[in-house]
This record gives sequence, C-alpha cells and structure tokens, in this order.
Amino acid sequence: MPSTGAVHNSSDTRGAGASSGGTAASAVTEPDLLLQREGQLARIILNRPKALNALTHPMICEIAAALTEWADDPTVHTVLLTGNGDRALCAGGDIVSIYRDARTDPDENAQFWADEYTMNAQIKRYPKPFVALMDRIVLGGGVGLSGHASHRVVTERTKLGMPETTIGFVPDVGGTWLYSRAPGDLGTHLALTAATMTGADAIALGLADSFVDSTRLDSLVDTLKRMPAAEAIALHAASTVPPAPLLAERAWIDECYAGNDLPTIIARLQQSPVASAHDAATAILAKSPTAVSVTLASLRRARDLGSLEDVLEQEYRVSLRMVAGPDVVEGIRAQVIDKDRTPVWQPGTIEAVTDADVQAHFASLGERELRLPRAARRSR
Repeated sequence: MPSTGAVHNSSDTRGAGASSGGTAASAVTEPDLLLQREGQLARIILNRPKALNALTHPMICEIAAALTEWADDPTVHTVLLTGNGDRALCAGGDIVSIYRDARTDPDENAQFWADEYTMNAQIKRYPKPFVALMDRIVLGGGVGLSGHASHRVVTERTKLGMPETTIGFVPDVGGTWLYSRAPGDLGTHLALTAATMTGADAIALGLADSFVDSTRLDSLVDTLKRMPAAEAIALHAASTVPPAPLLAERAWIDECYAGNDLPTIIARLQQSPVASAHDAATAILAKSPTAVSVTLASLRRARDLGSLEDVLEQEYRVSLRMVAGPDVVEGIRAQVIDKDRTPVWQPGTIEAVTDADVQAHFASLGERELRLPRAARRSR
C-alpha cells in the first residue's frame, strides 16, 4: 500500500512512548506515537504497527496534549490522523494492559478510560479540521479516534467495527453514540454481533464522510500540507461511492432487531428465513450474555441522549461496572492470553441476566462520575 503513515522530513517531529526497534542489531527504540508538523499540517501518526497501532495510555495523553497545543497555534490549519504499517489505522485499546490492570490495578483502567473518553470528546469539538484516514483495520478505540473527526476518509480496504462483545465488554469511546444513530437497527446488529463494515457501509451508516481510493492517499496527504482540508479531500474523493453491502440487509435487520427485549430479538433471528439472520443469532449467543444485554440497553439509552458527552459519561459508568465483573477478564483470557476461544461466561445464558443486573450498570458512580466539559460543536 502507499505508506501514508511514513515519516517524512518535517520542521518538527516529536515521539511519545517507546517500543523495541525492529532488528537485533539495532538498539534503537521506536516511539509509539509520532507528532509532526509539515507546513500548515499537524500530524498524529500511530506507530505500533506490530500491535496494529493499538492505543496505550501514554499515547492517549500525548494526543490530547498535542491537540490542545495545536488548537491555539495559528500556523496549524489542519490535523491529520494516520497509522504506520500496512495493516491498520488502529485496532483499538491495548487490551492486554486492560486485562492486567483489571486483575491488579483497576484504578488504572478507570483513568485510562477517563482520559480516552475525554480525548474522544475533544476530537468531536475540535475547532480546526481534523482529518482521519480510516484505511484498513479500524476497530474499537480506533473508531473513537477517527469516528468523531470532522473529516472521515475511508477506502476500499477499510474494515471498521466495534468488537467489544467478543471479549465480554460493551462498545465504548462513543461507539454507542455512532451506532445508535445509524439507519434503522444496523448499528444494533453490528454492536451485538461484533461484525465489521466496509468503507462504503461506514459512509452509509454515518461513521465516515468521503471515499478515497487507497492509491490516492499519499497524494491527499501531500495536498493537505498546502490546501484546506475540505478542498483537498474533494479533489481526491471518488465521485461515486461503491454500494454499501449492509444496506441490502436492512429489511431483515430492522425487522429482527426491533424493540428492547434481547430474547425476542434472538428468537426472530432464529425464525427468519434469511440465512444471515441465523448466523447473527449464533454470533450473539456466543458472546457474553451480560455484555450483549448491557450493549442493547446502552444503544437504546444512547438514542435518547442529547450529546456525545452524555453518551461517553454513560459509557464510563458501564465500562467500570463491566470490568469489575468476571466476563471482561475471561473474554480477554480466552481470545488473547490463552487463545483457547472457549470463554466461560458468568452467567452463562441470556435468560439468566436479569433486568436489575442490566440496570445496575447504568447507576451513578457518585464522586467517581466522569464529568466532561460541554462546548459548542466545531464547524465541519
């Protein structure tokens, strides 16, 4: 692929964090995050390609600090987010660290999410054009970084989703804000099954704005150094967006996922004449019963909340409650640590998850509540 995340000559380059370099012969450490200035363009380059550019806590703090600095810098006209390597923009948060901290230092997870969600809101309200190149894999925390940007660019290689229910967690980073506002119940389907979408789907569902062929990304990056963001993207965007496969599935999805009762939704999926509906039911039943139950409630509540900040504060409550339970640690163990793919969920069935169990995830945290500042929405 064109290496849109490659390090170019620039007037200012900073690195945050560090990981081991690529060869035994070299003791050079690579920063996990590169912050660059190239003319009027300020760049955020995620630089953990071996980890699919997964976000660490220091990376989040450095991104937030850089955005604060650039907001007041009159020489910065546009901010650009890319990921190094040829596999992903960002595959989410560092879930191995979340697993470790859930077992030994739960306060660190709370601070991680508080800083991450604050950054998500900061991106949504950013006063300057924020361009996210959502090429290849964009999952979980990567959606939080890019899905709230003012200019969201996808390609024919984009693979975007919120896979949290697979590890016993619930979509966060504003994912329930984005999914709850997708047409019909397409977002509900994606959240419960942890399925991914294409770049064309992302535009159709409201998670992206422009479609640019991957062969033109390097040219787009170069043009952003000297041209306003909207003009540069318009110059490179496809005049026609490819068909969105999910839109062709909307009829059965809207019919099956209507309402707030998860057992009823699963029964409709199982009884549907559509084979994809049966696959969806199987996928949901393999997830943590608590996670999918709380996910459905989160989406329905998010529909009625008035701002991204309201939703992020709700997600914070849910995240802390979920990680305090058994399923997140078990899900990460099964998928990432031991890789046996056989999690033992507690409880083990959706029917065993009571309404009181679900509602407890949304109760106030009291003094631990996340309280995000409110600000006027920046112009797109």
